[in-house]
Amino acid sequence: MSLSKKLVAEFIGTFWLVLGGCGSAVLAAAFPELGIGFTGVALAFGLTVLTMAYAIGHISGCHLNPAVSFGLWTGGRFPTAELIPYIIAQVLGGIAGAFILYLIASGKVGFDVQLVLLQMVMKNIHQMDIV
Repeated sequence: MSLSKKLVAEFIGTFWLVLGGCGSAVLAAAFPELGIGFTGVALAFGLTVLTMAYAIGHISGCHLNPAVSFGLWTGGRFPTAELIPYIIAQVLGGIAGAFILYLIASGKVGFDVQLVLLQMVMKNIHQMDIV
């Protein structure tokens, strides 16, 4: 299989993982009212990986994550020449998925990116007992 086909497959796979997995967490799960709940989010991530394993596994190996590609390379099971292109395709796919998810979520009533970021920062500060 050509490297370009593998890279397109990894881009699409990582795009789908971010859109499906993170999308379920952002759009259908909330805290403390759980919506689809932790189990639903876990199933969404698992099913997105499953669908991509069947769809692109035979093309690119369905790494979907730079850490997986790096781990395979470290273990000598992935060629050095393909490592950086795979990582670039995966990162770009993740960014594209996040951008589409942002466009969808920004149309949701009550969604405010600044509020979400502020809540994340405050949660981390509270966990570190800085305040």
